[in-house]
Amino acid sequence: MQTSKSNTEASDHERMLLAERLREAREYLDLSQEEVAKAVGIPRAAVSLVESGQRRVDALELKKFAALYDRPVSYFTDEVPSAGLPAEVEHLARAAANLSTRDREELARFAEFLQTRSARER
Repeated sequence: MQTSKSNTEASDHERMLLAERLREAREYLDLSQEEVAKAVGIPRAAVSLVESGQRRVDALELKKFAALYDRPVSYFTDEVPSAGLPAEVEHLARAAANLSTRDREELARFAEFLQTRSARER
């Protein structure tokens, strides 16, 4: 019976980790639960329950969440270790990938400006 209890605890921990990551991803993109519910095709109350760890997420829903949040499913399931970059940097890279070449060049110049300014402030 001890194994069953530890499996349940592990499952609960994984569900809470998934819930936290889904909530953080939604908040990071400044989306409301209502907006997410419409995009995923579930009631807003279901999004709330998922984000609090009180409702399980099926594979198809998780795939929709991942697509909406522009993250791989593995980010939410913790199956693949992170590349070591902060989430904000990964988000910037995904956003920059959708920019035109000219806009990416401008973004690179702005990043260089910020690095120079940061170095002077130290």
